[in-house]
Amino acid sequence: MTPIPGLRPGRAVRIPGRAAAAIVVASVLGVVAFGWPFFAAPGAFADTQTPPLIFGVLLLLILAVVFAEVADGRIDAKALAMLGVLSAINAALRPLGAGTAGIETVFFMLVLAGRVFGPGFGFALGCTSLFASALLTGGVGPWMPYQMFGCAWVGMLAGLLPPLRGKGELAMLACYGAISGYLFGFLLNLSFWPFSLDPTSSIAYQPGLAPGDQLARYLTFFSVTSLGWDTGRAVTTAVLTALAGPAVLAALRRAARRASFDATVDFDPGTGGGTGRAT
Repeated sequence: MTPIPGLRPGRAVRIPGRAAAAIVVASVLGVVAFGWPFFAAPGAFADTQTPPLIFGVLLLLILAVVFAEVADGRIDAKALAMLGVLSAINAALRPLGAGTAGIETVFFMLVLAGRVFGPGFGFALGCTSLFASALLTGGVGPWMPYQMFGCAWVGMLAGLLPPLRGKGELAMLACYGAISGYLFGFLLNLSFWPFSLDPTSSIAYQPGLAPGDQLARYLTFFSVTSLGWDTGRAVTTAVLTALAGPAVLAALRRAARRASFDATVDFDPGTGGGTGRAT
């Protein structure tokens, strides 16, 4: 198997250029949509339906581009199969912990799979895992696009971590798992903070307030309402990553090697039968 130039070892799945560009654009727009309370003019978003609508449109755009790449044959069928398997595993894992003191059993798999298969795969896995688990648990609602993008970024950033191996890699992934647990909660609270409190409260969203003052209000809100819950998610993710990491990383890397995602097929005209071999 000939290595692909520029592909880091273990980053088994390549995302074609057009799909990668769509992910980058959608992520930038997603940051803007998550952060609108700090920058939007008063009255720009009058109800709770507008931000989820924005995310729904963005998600449809991403899926349209990815499906176009699949139709053109530029995303490997084996990568899609792996995505389906891991999405099903995550969908099954999520109900084991969700709703109990912030414990989340799904994030460690996002971290480890994103690490092995790369940022594009991690992004897709975050979206599909949350979509599948929402259908499985009846958790479909206006919050779902936020959750999908939050998990997509958890998987994507795991694929962008620096190359390490051994105990250093495991420690880095555990630390990242803890940080991502807090980051996910910090982002997801923005989906309801502007609409959930009495406007006269000192920690409520105040339209027209300076971004710095708005952020101070939100940090106070986050600390008093969500920090404890997010700590449960962060600790669970870090512990599961540390304990299960060596075995899961080895299994995923072994699967990636056997699948040979980046292999090309050469046809030998001398065989007469049109058979080929992967190189």
